[in-house]
Amino acid sequence: MTGAPGELVLAEHRGPVLVLTFNRPAKLNAWTDELEDRYFTLLDAAEDDPDVRAVVVTGAGRGFCAGADLQRLQALGEVAEADRARRRPRDVPLTLRKPLIGAINGVAAGLGMVEALYCDVRLGSPSARFTTAFAQRGLIAEYGISWLLPRLVGHSRATDLLLSSRMVDAEEAFRIGLLDHLVPTGSVVDAAVSYATDLATRCSPASMATIKGQLNNDADGTYAGSVTRAEGLMLQAFRGSDLVEGVASHLDKRPPNFPSLPVRSSHVRV
Repeated sequence: MTGAPGELVLAEHRGPVLVLTFNRPAKLNAWTDELEDRYFTLLDAAEDDPDVRAVVVTGAGRGFCAGADLQRLQALGEVAEADRARRRPRDVPLTLRKPLIGAINGVAAGLGMVEALYCDVRLGSPSARFTTAFAQRGLIAEYGISWLLPRLVGHSRATDLLLSSRMVDAEEAFRIGLLDHLVPTGSVVDAAVSYATDLATRCSPASMATIKGQLNNDADGTYAGSVTRAEGLMLQAFRGSDLVEGVASHLDKRPPNFPSLPVRSSHVRV
């Protein structure tokens, strides 16, 4: 049983931060089409909600996400190509303009590891574990992980993790860059919310959206190209109200009051 669609990913507002929790704990939050639809729908809603300035994603129980539900994966060979067509691309999380923070509380395997890598920043508990899993299932490096993983851990380490499908514990994950912060004690979700709240209350939403776009757009470009694009974006920033507020709040020694992002129809592409 997958549960009612609204129960597959739970949503909780903690001030300016939306916490999304994959909620199939008995299956280590294994991925299903229904869970994906619910998750992506909630991300779409968060995108243009002015009260949401950052999103934290985690898993219920002992796992973050154990990857695709194997019972459903077993039947894929019998499914016609037309039936596999997706309503939305799998990398919807990468299009979110707002910070997406992963609170990795347990195993992130296969597609679950890909979803963790889609996050902008990852915090992990001592129980966090990662495995690519694909080669052990007779699959290939799916959903862009062959592009994402080398940029985080380097080519040879990515090759090791993809070919061997070995399990990486939290300490190694932190050492090689799969985790940005290791939370040794307390709740990793609380730590992620605290981090996200700091971004939401101290940083310009427009600046963060633009910076995310720069990181994505410059990943395969040249240094000179990055500088040229930054010069144009800098001129836009100089003409914007966020610079005035950022400087004034610093000089006044008060929290900044940055406006929310405009709706997606008029946003800077990420």
